[in-house]
Amino acid sequence: MKIGSSNDEKAVKAQYASSSGLNTRISFHDRYSTNKTGYGSWILSNYEIAEGANVLELGCGTASMWAEQDDLIARCGVLTLTDLSEVMLSAARGNIGERKNVAYALADIQDIPFMDDSFDVVIANSMLYHVPDLEKGIREVRRVLKNPGVFYCATYGEHNFTDVLAKWFELDGEAFTPNHNFTMQNGKKILRSAFENVEARFYKDSLRITNIDDLIDYLRSLVSLKTINDLPSQRIQEILLKHSCNGTIELPKEYGMFIVYS
Repeated sequence: MKIGSSNDEKAVKAQYASSSGLNTRISFHDRYSTNKTGYGSWILSNYEIAEGANVLELGCGTASMWAEQDDLIARCGVLTLTDLSEVMLSAARGNIGERKNVAYALADIQDIPFMDDSFDVVIANSMLYHVPDLEKGIREVRRVLKNPGVFYCATYGEHNFTDVLAKWFELDGEAFTPNHNFTMQNGKKILRSAFENVEARFYKDSLRITNIDDLIDYLRSLVSLKTINDLPSQRIQEILLKHSCNGTIELPKEYGMFIVYS
């Protein structure tokens, strides 16, 4: 299953060219999500990592979820953090630091640079929808995952705040091209191309936004809503204010993760 175009890939690379946009999105969700458990904390709570396990994370980004997780990191035999972006990998190294059992490497999920049956746990959060040849990527995960082993992959659903915002701004056609390549709705079927045992878990949450300027900054960091960036900030603010009630904007969120057993 090859998905996306060269333009899509360029847009994704632009979105992740620096860690600032990613940090904007993370801090926005931390500030305005109604579920105060936190998506990252919830993801971590689902991990079952045995003492001495070899763990691989693909597309680790800034590795911010691992920050302040010293006990979990210490439990790993080796934690290998990888990303396609040298910038992201540098940020991850800055967040986690040099440790005896932590390794950093540039890696593409479509051609994972490790031997067969190398890892007890593989993690690929919020990134599978960006993979051009997703079936190949999943086969590569299956190749490097031990038997038994577990693969954790978090993603979003198809009934999310971006869809609501697209309606508010009357975006359609090429103006709004949501990435539904790997979602909570279709992910199980895709994963079953290489794995039999796939479990879906949903994270209940929503957004309650009290500062429109923060929402505008967030919108400007999203590739799927890039058309909005062509509008003047004042026009964006006017549209958002129409959907504000007592100074607050409510938006739905649909997130979750798949736990896959080899």
